[in-house]
Amino acid sequence: MLRSALFALTIAFSTLALGQPYPSKPIRFVVSFAPGGPADIVARLIGPKMSEALGGQPIVVENVAGGGGNIAAARVAKNAPDGYTVLVHTSAYAVNPALLANPGFDAEKELVPVVVVASQPNLILVHPDFPAKTLAELLQRARTDKLAFATAGAGTTPHLTGEMLFKVRAKVDVTHVPFKGGGPATAAVLSGQPPVGVIAGSAPIPHIKGGRMRALAVSSARRVASIPDVPTLTELGYKDMEDYTWVGLFVPAGTPPDIVQKLNDVTRQAVQVPEVRERLEAIAFEITAQPLKETAAYVRSELAKWARVVKETGARAD
Repeated sequence: MLRSALFALTIAFSTLALGQPYPSKPIRFVVSFAPGGPADIVARLIGPKMSEALGGQPIVVENVAGGGGNIAAARVAKNAPDGYTVLVHTSAYAVNPALLANPGFDAEKELVPVVVVASQPNLILVHPDFPAKTLAELLQRARTDKLAFATAGAGTTPHLTGEMLFKVRAKVDVTHVPFKGGGPATAAVLSGQPPVGVIAGSAPIPHIKGGRMRALAVSSARRVASIPDVPTLTELGYKDMEDYTWVGLFVPAGTPPDIVQKLNDVTRQAVQVPEVRERLEAIAFEITAQPLKETAAYVRSELAKWARVVKETGARAD
């Protein structure tokens, strides 16, 4: 009798919980890189505005760095598909499946794209004391000196931009040094260890403006408004090198469609808030948030694109 009563009570509570409107408790943003990089910056900018649109439920940011974002992705993929654990990842999400035999998760089956929030180009940078004022001078020095370049991690698009530029297009050997995010990679170049970096725009732009870093080129189709003196790779003779680091939200496969739709809706609302939009644009982000169908198609195209780049460059995770 007691067991039957307890079972009925459990069912009653479960039914009540299932009937609660989403969200009924805090949402966790699992950011795939360390603080200070693109994913972290976007998460902390949009989180408060999304929280307001979701009835004031808190959005808690947790940084789970390592493995080029794979540790966070694998962890979220194994969470309950209830909309309360959201992966905030970069375009490394589309690179790692081709770069690694086992990234720890299936990008096409275990996670569902919610929205690609924004994108920004990658920058080729040097420490201000480094004796190269142009990209041509950097490449010339790479032919005689042993150089290394810092990135946010293996499998990030800056990693692939660097591999393509140095090894494939310029035919120079520059060693890749991966860090656990754009913030740590920027800090490394600021200290001169190593003095060269290929990093997405948000983390280094304040230092470029302050004269603490020198940008030699940008991987966008057009120059970046906030650093207009920096030429594009296309201008410098490297055509078809338009690479971007994007930041997207993902949830475990099986998450109810209405919850995925709600997260897509409130994210798209958040990036249109003037203060959020202005802050993103100031650090070279372009808003790219689209409805679910377009988001899914874009992520599929990115998986195909970066698989081709990995094959062409021969890039490795190590």
